[in-house]
Amino acid sequence: MARRDEYESRVEKFLIPIMEENNFELVDVEYVKEAGTWYLRAYIDKEGGFTVDDCEMVSRRLSDWLDKEDFIDDSYILEVSSPGLGRPLKKEKDFKRSLGEAVDIKLYRAIERQKDFSGILTAYDADTVTIRYEDGSENTFNRKDIALIRLAFDF
Repeated sequence: MARRDEYESRVEKFLIPIMEENNFELVDVEYVKEAGTWYLRAYIDKEGGFTVDDCEMVSRRLSDWLDKEDFIDDSYILEVSSPGLGRPLKKEKDFKRSLGEAVDIKLYRAIERQKDFSGILTAYDADTVTIRYEDGSENTFNRKDIALIRLAFDF
């Protein structure tokens, strides 16, 4: 298991009981390097929305545990937040919850000079994602070709 996967897995295992006791949802945990800085991020949500107090409580408990366990060798910034409006779909539960919802898809490589697609999520499996466009036509994408899929939002 890669170091990043190990860190994410350990943090998830720690957070799950906290999520259950507070009726929160652990959306994702990621350990990523951006512009030379490591970030450990926990994305959390709950019915009706996640508050600043919720975020602070989880952040304090997680921070205390991380200090005690001290298993991450790198210097990093800890962030606990809501996944936001444009929440990425990563796990089975994300796709299941989002069936029938508008999504935006960004591909690694263009198909007919286009990398960005938007439509209604109509189907998915381990290998593919299918969306329906406004004109009723559908397109199926290989998941390995998708750089990002997230809920669409309009302002």
